Amino acid sequence: MNRRITKDIHVGTVGLGSNHPIAIQTMWSEPMPSKTDAQGFERLLTALRTYATMGCSIIRFSYPTSDDKEIFTRICAESPMPVVADIHFDWKLAMEALECGANKIRINPGNIGAKWKVEEVVRAAADRGAAIRIGLNGGSLPLKLRDGDHAVGMVDTALEYLQWFESWNFTNTVISLKDTDVEVTYRAYRAIASLMDYPLHLGVTEAGGVISAVARSTWVLGRLLADGIGDTMRISITDDREHEIAAAREIMRTVGLETNGIRVVSCPRCGRASFDSQAFLKRIQHRLMQIDAPLTVAIMGCQVNGPGEAAHADIAITGIGNRVYLYEKGILVREVTADSAEDVLFARLEELSHAQ
Repeated sequence: MNRRITKDIHVGTVGLGSNHPIAIQTMWSEPMPSKTDAQGFERLLTALRTYATMGCSIIRFSYPTSDDKEIFTRICAESPMPVVADIHFDWKLAMEALECGANKIRINPGNIGAKWKVEEVVRAAADRGAAIRIGLNGGSLPLKLRDGDHAVGMVDTALEYLQWFESWNFTNTVISLKDTDVEVTYRAYRAIASLMDYPLHLGVTEAGGVISAVARSTWVLGRLLADGIGDTMRISITDDREHEIAAAREIMRTVGLETNGIRVVSCPRCGRASFDSQAFLKRIQHRLMQIDAPLTVAIMGCQVNGPGEAAHADIAITGIGNRVYLYEKGILVREVTADSAEDVLFARLEELSHAQ
């Protein structure tokens, strides 16, 4: 698949653009812990490490108040991946987040204030080697553009802000144009992709819960990625952040941009099944996401169709009651109890991963 040729930009150690893999992002879903909350801070770092092993490359935090300065500085220093500060309205918070060590800030220049304030932020980012995402949403366009075509309005506004940045000799820039309307989002990205060569951050804003968000994001992002458009992405889901990462990887895998990681095949379960494959898959799916080897794992509910349908899988599980059967490339290799199946499966996956 031919990707759109873009400039190279860097967010800490992560490169964005056509010379780099598409980077998956997510956003921390809670207020930052207080500077005295040691357990909360460790829980946050543990979550970030999990996100990283699942394939997330960049993490974003809201930075709404100077009260978070000390803890955000620690997060920037100890995060296993580059950190982005999400800024609204107060340009001084953008300056402060950069002082804390943010590798990138996300701003809408239109709500930062006067142009000179935007320039101060841009020059501070340049001094610190940080990137900036110009992040526009259809709902936050200038008032004069809100009654018109949001796709056109977002494109025109982004191009104007890019001219500002370039006049200040700043090019370490990413663009995002998001709307709750999926077709508006699609048209906006298609249009701007043909008008400039900066990397694009893909996403659909306020996409909803898991089912709605995955369906809507796949419709937009899958089409854009298949057309070679997009350099980093976030699937916004009103649910656990692990779902965002898993959905992003699966979309990329579906369009042929992701070859590493576990591909899961599973049956929807029916009345024949006495092995609870649904519960088993729910229990292990986040662990599976942390394996980077290009393997196919099948979780099938019964032995009627399971072995045949999973014959192509590197490793497959079917079951009858408390007995679970492990297959490799369609060949039965082991019979275990349901209680031990998870440990046996992951031990074998580790062996297969090392053999890759």
